[in-house]
Amino acid sequence: MTAAQTSERPSLRSQRLNQITNEPHTRLDALVKAHAPFETQANFARFVVAQYLFQSELVSLYNDAELIAIVPDLPERCRAEAAKADLADLETDVPAPVPGAVNNPSKAQALGWIFVSEGSKLGAAFLIKRAVGLGLSETFGARHLGEPAGGRAEGWKRFVKTLDSLEFSAEEEAAVEKGAIDAFNRFTVLLEQAYATAPELA
Repeated sequence: MTAAQTSERPSLRSQRLNQITNEPHTRLDALVKAHAPFETQANFARFVVAQYLFQSELVSLYNDAELIAIVPDLPERCRAEAAKADLADLETDVPAPVPGAVNNPSKAQALGWIFVSEGSKLGAAFLIKRAVGLGLSETFGARHLGEPAGGRAEGWKRFVKTLDSLEFSAEEEAAVEKGAIDAFNRFTVLLEQAYATAPELA
């Protein structure tokens, strides 16, 4: 990579978002590994608690009329109910909301949050394979990691194509970037919370 390439911002919005979220994404990945969610079902259940908390905070965004006008299949993409069903499978209580959830973001900011949520479905392809080792599957305990209707890659490509095609002002551009960074930081907080409140093992 030349100096010119490294100093240039990628032309596509989705590529820019990947670039600016690289650090919080890397930090979050390391944190997930540190909590070893695939060592035991109990460990995995705490991971699902974090996933449920995050997804439940985004339900209002996935069902927002203004956002659905941009991404028509948005409501079907939400995984909060799948994560809730996983908690029931794993005999884990539905957690109480954690203060600090995203509240009434701008349209651009909301799309930054959804970008992170949708992007995590790609990583879920690897996680579901690990979950199978714990006796879980797309129909029991690891539903929220399951393959979306129409396939992971196809759903992601459609979303990114739409996101990249939107005309944004400089202010909206900054807002979508803030939303994406905030989403990674929020999931990190929820993950820490989920493992901090794990029941003591006898």
